[in-house]
Parts: sequence; C-alpha cells; structure tokens
Amino acid sequence: MAKAIALRTQRRSESRGFSPGCKEHMKTFNIINPATGAVVGAAADAGAGDARAAIERAVAAFPLWKAKTAFERGDILRRWRDLILKNEEAIARLMSNEMGKPITESRGEVKYAAGFVDWYAEEGKRAYGDIIPSHAGAKRLLATRQPVGAVYAVTPWNFPAAMVTRKVAPALAAGCTVVLKPAEQSPLTAVLLAALWIEAGGPADVFQVLTTADPAAVSEPFFADARVRKLTFTGSTEVGKLLYAQAARTVKRVSLELGGHAPFLVFEDADIAAAVTQVMATKFRNAGQTCVCANRIYVHASIREAFVTKMSDAVRALRVGDPLSDTTQVGPLVDRAGLDKVASHVSDAVAKGARAVVGGQAGPGLFFEPTLLVDVVAGMRILEEETFGPVAPIISFTSEADVVAAANNTPYGLAAYLWTRDLGRAFRVSEALDYGIIGVNDGLPATPHAPFGGVKASGIGREGGRWGLEEYLDVKYVSIALP
Repeated sequence: MAKAIALRTQRRSESRGFSPGCKEHMKTFNIINPATGAVVGAAADAGAGDARAAIERAVAAFPLWKAKTAFERGDILRRWRDLILKNEEAIARLMSNEMGKPITESRGEVKYAAGFVDWYAEEGKRAYGDIIPSHAGAKRLLATRQPVGAVYAVTPWNFPAAMVTRKVAPALAAGCTVVLKPAEQSPLTAVLLAALWIEAGGPADVFQVLTTADPAAVSEPFFADARVRKLTFTGSTEVGKLLYAQAARTVKRVSLELGGHAPFLVFEDADIAAAVTQVMATKFRNAGQTCVCANRIYVHASIREAFVTKMSDAVRALRVGDPLSDTTQVGPLVDRAGLDKVASHVSDAVAKGARAVVGGQAGPGLFFEPTLLVDVVAGMRILEEETFGPVAPIISFTSEADVVAAANNTPYGLAAYLWTRDLGRAFRVSEALDYGIIGVNDGLPATPHAPFGGVKASGIGREGGRWGLEEYLDVKYVSIALP
C-alpha cells in the first residue's frame, strides 16, 4: 500500500510544480527504504529551470492569495487539516518507508503535523495591528501587518510531515505563497501533503513542492531572485550558514532552525524512575535522529549508579526492528553517512576510556544498537558534536554551577532539559541555561502553539504559536495627517 501511495505521489509531483517546457522535469530519482534497502518509489528530479518556473507561479499567485481574508484562508487550512487526519495511516506508512521512523511514531507525527495546520487556521485571524497614540492632534498613527511575499522553504528528512506543516501552515495563514524543497531522503510525504492541499481546495500555485536530488542547483534561483522575500530552513548548522549568506544577497527575511547538542541534567533530588522515563523519551525517539534529542546526559554522582542501572534496563528493553511493526521502538538510521557518524562517535569514546554498558555495535544494514555509554569525559567527540543516533552518554557531576557551565559549553543552543523536584533550582537552572527551549521534568516539550527555536549556532527565529506567524508578516506603519 505504501509503495502504491509513493508511486501515486510521484505522478502527482511530475504533473505540478515544474516548468511545462523544461525537459528536466522528466527525470526522477529513487527513494530508498533504509530498513530494507528496497525502492519505495521515485520522485521527480527538478532542476534550475523548474525552480525558476515555480518562482514565477508563486509570485503571480501571491496578490490573489494575499487578497483573500484570513477567514477564507483559514477555511481551506481546516479542510487540509481534516484530510491529513483522514489519511493518517497512509501518510504514516509512507514516512516509515521513506526514512525508517517506527510506525507508532509516524502516526503521532501525522497528528502533530495536523496540529500546526489546525492552530494556524485560527491564528491567521489574529494578525493584529495597533493604533499608536499620536504626538499631534491632527495625526492618526497605525501599525498593520501584511504578508512577506513568496517564501522558499527547505525541510529536513527526519520529520517529513511535521516540518512541512510547521513552516507552510503559518506562511499560508499569513497570506504568503510557498515553494517547498523537502530533503531528498524523504520527499514523497511532502508531495502527498501538497496533493491533499489541492484536494482541500488550496490553489496549486500557492503551495508548490519541488523534489530534487540536486538541492544546490534548485536553490540557487531562489536566492538570486529578489521577489522571493523569505527563506525558512531546518537542517544542519553548516548548511544553514551557507544559506544565510546566500539570502543576504537579496536581503531576505530568514528563519533558521539548525543543529542542537542538547544536555539533560539529572539532579540528586530526582525521582530516578521518572527521570529515566523522560530521558528515554527524548533520547531514543526517531532512533535519536532529532535536533532536540538529549545528546549529553549529566547525572549527579550521588545517584549515578542507580540511574545507570535503571536506564540500562530501559535501553535493553527497547525493541529494534521493522519500522512498520507496531511493536518496534527503534528503527534504522536514515543512510550510511548517518550510521558511520554514530559508529565513529562510539568508537572514539570507547578508545578514550568510555564503556558501553548496553549496545555499542552497528548492524545489520543501517541499524545501530541502542547504546548506553558510561565514563564519558571531556575530549570525546560525542560531547563536542551532535551524534544524531541512538546513543546515550552519561557524564557525572557534583556541582550545580559546574554542570550548568558544562551544558552551556557548546556553540549550540536549541534545547536543554533538567530533572529536579526543587522549584528554586528549576527556575534558577532554566534561566542559566543558554538555550531556546527548556524542558523541566519534561522530555517532550514541543507543541504547535508554543515557540520552537534556538540561540547561538542553533538558529534564528521561532516556529509555532503566534511567534511562528510573525515570521511571515511585515510591519507597516501608516501616519495619517487629517485634513
């Protein structure tokens, strides 16, 4: 069934979003299931000509979409939300086949993705302006908000549905048009979502998807064209910096959600069982392939042994296997490069004195055993780089001030977590951690109506809630002198 859906979405992708006279749109590239190595389907391989054609359509569609009321746009978004939920199983199976996410997580992601559409269908009506007290009796001062314009959106492979709606829903609600380039590892989910947008009555040129195996060539026309007024990107910090520089050529509005290196601080007053549950929730979701995964787990020395014992049992109990099985909790890594990075981090740590209490081995295929490392110390790559895999390193600490300093000792600042029952410490440490998202006794803080984003090398801007809508709105000041 999932293969049939993928092939259907391929045909849909080839029939829209590309320049009719351009031969580039006849090419396709295969999407590979990382769990089995089988071909899931094929996606149209867009080129620069297709990108230029998509820009023309997005720019032409913008005035008409902008002219619709927020209520009219909201009606279409709600119908899109309904169709996403109606097709939950099909979308979930397609995601699991494309990038290996366990099916139970994929179903949850579909609901999460629909949540953004639901929120912005209503939030678009609340793009309020202001009446400013006047400094002169014969003047009236107003500040209004209007859509930025045509948007270029680039999404990652690890959340093929939610990353699409988290960007596209607020942009559409604000009155912008969007051309989306999904990651080449998992583009078919985005194509299916675009097809459901059209089925919901959404104009095809208002939301377009360009799938490609050559992202640089497709992206270049968007950065060169000043009519594309906004870039929104989720991905690695390295790529984000390059896109940020390219966007400066035409002074685009920019939102960047980049890499993370999240610490999880477990203090001596922790309920150990509850703390382990929260660490497991954030660490092993999506096989550790999320930008907000707990990458560094700092455990107070007084409870380290008990914590490691409890977490070892939890890690051993994780069920690894077929992503389409309802019992699977950990699937494969998305590709060979991802697997090699995880393996190299573990090998480096073990060579420098760390010990794998659980797991530590790669294989078969793109699978890597859920792994718990102890005796992890400074100087190991796993404490300096984002691992993006199912590996949990444990680091001991004794001082609150020292562990906060260690947690902040990174160029990244996306998400951080802590477990404590001390209310004072909860506030004190939350305020001291230099991160955009803090989970206190909560390993899964993200929700559509709250802000999501980081500081430092983890990016700029916010997605979610009213903050996400504001990323797609310009402020216009109007001063009226009365006759």
